[in-house]
Amino acid sequence: MTTSSRTGNTGPTALQGTAPALQGTTPALLRTAAELDALPRPAGAERAVVMTMGALHEGHATLIRAAREAAGPDGQVVVTVFVNPLQFGEAADLDRYPRTLDADLETAAAAGADAVFAPGVDEVYPGGEPQVRITAGPMGERLEGASRPGHFDGMLTVVAKLLHLTRPDEAFYGQKDAQQLALIRRMVRDLNFGVRITGVPTVRDPDGLALSSRNRFLSPQERHTALALPRALFAARDRLAAQQALHERAKATAPGGDGRAAGLNRLGEARAAADAQAVALARPNGAPAAVRATAHAILEEAATRGKHPLVLDYLALVDPADFTEIPDDRESGEAVLAVAARVGETRLIDNIPLTFGALS
Repeated sequence: MTTSSRTGNTGPTALQGTAPALQGTTPALLRTAAELDALPRPAGAERAVVMTMGALHEGHATLIRAAREAAGPDGQVVVTVFVNPLQFGEAADLDRYPRTLDADLETAAAAGADAVFAPGVDEVYPGGEPQVRITAGPMGERLEGASRPGHFDGMLTVVAKLLHLTRPDEAFYGQKDAQQLALIRRMVRDLNFGVRITGVPTVRDPDGLALSSRNRFLSPQERHTALALPRALFAARDRLAAQQALHERAKATAPGGDGRAAGLNRLGEARAAADAQAVALARPNGAPAAVRATAHAILEEAATRGKHPLVLDYLALVDPADFTEIPDDRESGEAVLAVAARVGETRLIDNIPLTFGALS
């Protein structure tokens, strides 16, 4: 039995009992499926799992804390750390991915994990790459799937394997990887996995950049350019909110509307009401087009910056159910504004959820 060198324990004693780890104590380090299977499940409580590829940061810690809270003091939190080769199109990208297991154990411990399952490639894929895999289907061929062919097939295959190995009641994933989260939910629903899938909001640095293990590869100048991604998303969100607020004002003051008199009183003059109505009703191609245009303008400006320009891969406003493009005449419903771009040698993704017609 392999355990963390920090515990000072060897053999199965590291797994005895079912009490959850205290924050700050070292979780059990498990290297094989047999060791994971020997991990006692909590009696009368739930097991929660957080799947990662290591290089843990505050975003991962937030997932672990969410899992800890959901599992409760008597439950169990298992964190998986596995750099999945099936998700990488080029060997160079796989080799470049950071591996920081010692630091990962410390992060997992501080966030409240009970165990870390960190198998080798031979343990997950004995005999080489699997001949049978999960296929993401058409949904996995869009956006990230188009940019990284086969990526989502590899992701779903390892997620399916890890769900079977860890046997959780609930699994937690970050909303930063929105398409990944949507595909996992779809797989679990379509293939009748007995597990709840929970998404956790994106965690950002104070400057707005979404936390990612890839951020460490950005130079200070490249990071400055990369801030165009969250700026574009936030500006688009604010544009949508402003348009919807104007639209509501226009409805309240429209001729014949029940709220016309009260609306005019609030605005103070009829001309202000007319202006609000004109702006709200003169939306060319609807709110989706305005959202796209607002984000595009910021990204295009970042693409013209000297030595560290942003190279846009895609900007897409999509339905979160299947990641198809939202039509320009959409007036209500949920959406995801997703972006991917390269700054220097680093490829970054980000997204923000939007709700059309939220004020109606």
